Amino acid sequence: MSKGEGEGEGEGEGEGEGDAIVEDQSGNRKRKRLPEMEEDALAKYSRKELETEIGKLEKEKEALEKIANMGAIAEYRKKEKHYLLRITELDDVTERRQQAKKEYDDLKKLRYEKFMDGFNIITFKLKQMYQMITQGGDAELELVDSLDPFSEGIVFSVRPPKKSWKNIANLSGGEKTLSSLALVFALHHFKPTPLYVMDEIDAALDFKNVSIVAHYIKERTKDAQFIIISLRNNMFELADRLVGIYKTKNCTKSVTINPKTFQKRLSLSSVSSRALGDRTNTSETN
Repeated sequence: MSKGEGEGEGEGEGEGEGDAIVEDQSGNRKRKRLPEMEEDALAKYSRKELETEIGKLEKEKEALEKIANMGAIAEYRKKEKHYLLRITELDDVTERRQQAKKEYDDLKKLRYEKFMDGFNIITFKLKQMYQMITQGGDAELELVDSLDPFSEGIVFSVRPPKKSWKNIANLSGGEKTLSSLALVFALHHFKPTPLYVMDEIDAALDFKNVSIVAHYIKERTKDAQFIIISLRNNMFELADRLVGIYKTKNCTKSVTINPKTFQKRLSLSSVSSRALGDRTNTSETN
């Protein structure tokens, strides 16, 4: 429509000439300036045909309003607002998840590094301890899965003197005892514990190995306390304190002995007996 045509036919009061009220996607109504066309450009249009087309479109609009859900737009905008809110929450949760995953990976890496440091130290010390106890054997700790040592575990293999490599499960009783003690002493070297309780660890050992283990434990008592239940005299004769358990008349009793004090008294008693014997012999000679 050219400027000046259709005066007084505008929709709404206060509209300027050539203005129209339009509604944007958000549902807001605003005034928009209609474009102006020259007479030559309008010549190819027929007013009657345009009015017919407008009437046809208006009828289609009215028909659509009867069958269409006009509240869908409002519902769509509501859903869109909710969607944008959820997107914001998702971004926040994703960021926090990535941060938690990074912390988890850092802790997992630190755990692996600390474990491997301790594992290497214990493996090295285990070889030394087993060689010292057996005087010529060898021992080894191996990871089943070196990339993930926490999934499959560790294999403990030893080579007793003049024998082949064996898994600890295939050793004799005495060999198992020596292997286990070597591992305990290696762990003690890596992370000392103030107190150890050992129950008849020498039961399956011969005299030579009992003496070796007893002397090593004696050395380790400088920084730890060992409580050992034993029936082997070459084990408990090195103890700082002896606690004897015995039974009389269906009653269990105990007696505590300080071997050093007992040895001193025994020595004094022996010296006194000799001196008394010498005096008696002198008197008989006279």
